[in-house]
Amino acid sequence: MPKIRIPKDRIGVLIGDKGSSKKQIEEKTDCKLDIDSNTGEIDIETEEIEDPLMKLKVQDVVKAVGRGFSPEKALDILKDDVYFELIDIKKYVGRSHKAIKRMKGRVIGREGRTRQLIEELSECHVSVYGHTVALVGPPTEIRVGRKAVQMILDGSEHSTVYSYLESKRVEIKKDKLGFF
Repeated sequence: MPKIRIPKDRIGVLIGDKGSSKKQIEEKTDCKLDIDSNTGEIDIETEEIEDPLMKLKVQDVVKAVGRGFSPEKALDILKDDVYFELIDIKKYVGRSHKAIKRMKGRVIGREGRTRQLIEELSECHVSVYGHTVALVGPPTEIRVGRKAVQMILDGSEHSTVYSYLESKRVEIKKDKLGFF
């Protein structure tokens, strides 16, 4: 039985109003979530799930909620060819709270514009929470979104990142139409 720990302030989101989110996740995945509100630990009972990939995807759904996604966006992970990826800002700037905060600000951008552009142009969902940036989407879209976030964390100018995203938008469209 896998155990996952998420931040305590995300437990309420995972449970949802009157348990609605927890129930929705359990129904869509045939699992049972045992949530400890005091520690943030979630035991995921997956004995009812036959598909080994689904067992991993359930864990990613819980992690995604813990990293700032709404349960609705996190449940997209259950779809075929949709994945969850986590980028740790600490790997770029170390443990300095000030540096992490600055990098989060760079990824989010003024009034959330940079994060919004990454989502629109890469066509994947982006969440900045704690010391992480999380992505949910199909492989090509996540690859483009990850590269954009990494460019920002590496210190690239925002205009350079936006140009990269614009150039990759055509690739994403072709991939969706099956030209690659």
